[in-house]
Amino acid sequence: MGGATFKKLIYLAFVSLLSVATVHAQAPSDTLDKIASTGVLTIGHRDTSIPFSYFDDAQHVVGFSIDLCARVVDQIEVATKRPDLQVKYVPVTSGTRIPLLANGTIDIECGSTTNTIERQTQVAFSSTTYLTTSNFVSKKAAAIRGFDDLKGRTVVSTSGTTSLRLLNELNVRKELGMQVVPAKDHAEAFLMVATDRASAFVMDDVLLAGQVANARDAESYQISQEFLSVEPYAIMMRRGDLGFKQLVDSALADMFRSGDFDRVYRKWFETAIPPRNINLNLPMSAALKKVVAHPSDSADTASYQ
Repeated sequence: MGGATFKKLIYLAFVSLLSVATVHAQAPSDTLDKIASTGVLTIGHRDTSIPFSYFDDAQHVVGFSIDLCARVVDQIEVATKRPDLQVKYVPVTSGTRIPLLANGTIDIECGSTTNTIERQTQVAFSSTTYLTTSNFVSKKAAAIRGFDDLKGRTVVSTSGTTSLRLLNELNVRKELGMQVVPAKDHAEAFLMVATDRASAFVMDDVLLAGQVANARDAESYQISQEFLSVEPYAIMMRRGDLGFKQLVDSALADMFRSGDFDRVYRKWFETAIPPRNINLNLPMSAALKKVVAHPSDSADTASYQ
């Protein structure tokens, strides 16, 4: 290859990269405009979604999702030219997280929200950050092995979650005659099992593991092997804001490539975490490793199997 030809190829490659960067930088974003104007970013978080988003003993908001969003904050500061950016945290529940995002009360939700096709008609999601399954926890003494064993029993799930919807659908489809009770949050739901007001709590397995790990009598509980579905978690944003989604996905992609995502994962799933310094001992699954290698924001659960 001649020197002139090589220089031309380098020039064209540079122009191409510059063009892509310019398009990315100029992608419109109402959210970024709002943040640049006010100097404030408001993050919606959960208070009991261990280890994703919750209060520690000092009432600080901590968790896996919070650490991921901290990288997003770094990129927002650069994009908005606001190194003095103020970050506010607003607690949300399964029932309030989408309305509060839609009405502008929060700018982004960093919790344990499942990306579903139904929810995509209301909000947008980042690349997948975690994959879990919808299981149930019960007391070992109850000897409940699978969902069929819940026939005729009182079963709880958290209001506004996909697990509650799946539980209700299962109850109707298999005519199990369960009394399905919605709880305001995960802590309340687990307490119902702990106090024998419910036989089981149906929720994402990792959230169940967090509740069990922090229970005083953790050895008294078991999480089912049987599950209802695969759940892809992601950071949630307002729908239709392409520029903001690009920024969030870019922050995650940087973490995927650099290995920082793996380090943050090990911090929350393979080492002792607050408030009781218990290790969940949940190594990264093969499916999540695939997401790290090839990021996806798909709500199609089959694509992760």
